[in-house]
Amino acid sequence: MIIQDISTTIANRPMTMPSTALDISGIAELTHLGVIRVAGVEAVKFLQGQLTQDVALLSLSEARLAAFCNAKGRMQASFVLFKRSHEEVLLVCSRDILAATLKRLSMFVLRANAKLSDASGDFALYGVVGNTLNTIESIADGSRPAWSKVDIDDANLVFLHPGAGLPRALWCAPAGSPAPQGPHVDLAVWHWLDVRSGIAMITQPIFEAFVPQMLNYESVEGVNFKKGCYPGQEVVARSQFRGTLKRRAYLVHTAGTPAVGQEVFHASDAEQPCGLVAAAAANPSGGFDAIVSMQTSAAADAADGRLTLGTATGAALALLPLPYSLLEDI
Repeated sequence: MIIQDISTTIANRPMTMPSTALDISGIAELTHLGVIRVAGVEAVKFLQGQLTQDVALLSLSEARLAAFCNAKGRMQASFVLFKRSHEEVLLVCSRDILAATLKRLSMFVLRANAKLSDASGDFALYGVVGNTLNTIESIADGSRPAWSKVDIDDANLVFLHPGAGLPRALWCAPAGSPAPQGPHVDLAVWHWLDVRSGIAMITQPIFEAFVPQMLNYESVEGVNFKKGCYPGQEVVARSQFRGTLKRRAYLVHTAGTPAVGQEVFHASDAEQPCGLVAAAAANPSGGFDAIVSMQTSAAADAADGRLTLGTATGAALALLPLPYSLLEDI
């Protein structure tokens, strides 16, 4: 069942916001991301027992969002995951957690016929946005659904959730391959588009801070509730099916300068934070946008000035509508 999120209601209230109707098109080099390669005849079987995603059912024409959790269901990493073949799976994640994540995952390999490695130097990663998608081999259609994948020679093009209403995709190709052609897009702009997609990836400041639903992963196909066991599965499932979700991710705009891991406060309690910044980037039209994981009760009472950044007297936060609907907890 799908429910409308509270931020849609808030967004209908008058507020002064910079325009997001920007014409952004081109290519961004994604130097902040790295690649973990899992290869071998049991690569898929191994990952099936570690991640929130059903890797076994994933076809070669699909990709997915996935999380790697600890035993308490807290996310230690998140990935854009796809298969280059039936025996080679790539996990694209933030570089600042890659080495530690590779070490943790490797501890569970045991006798599985799967080899894990840091393949960041073996692949080039680019973000493609806007009309530039339509110029790549004339096959990329901006209307393709998120998490579909197209193979172009040795390159993989993974369609992501739109950012600020603009179609986006991740280009992954062997190092040394020609880069996709298009105007240059600054990495800071790509970060903003990531934020406006409403999907926050795990980085070091929010390591083990959230269960997947606190970042809405269940609503953007980042959790499969029908697959077998993985670390933290019982906690993740209990949160969903027992109606115990008290935190969600919300989009906000502020004149302040939010930082990932920074606390958010509500006017009803100046001492205890009600949320945490999970991702943030400068809005090209002014101010900053951010993804904040916060108590649903605080979001429901988020009239002007009641949410603040860092302290009870910090910069005000205004809720923006999420670009997707939330899956109802049962």
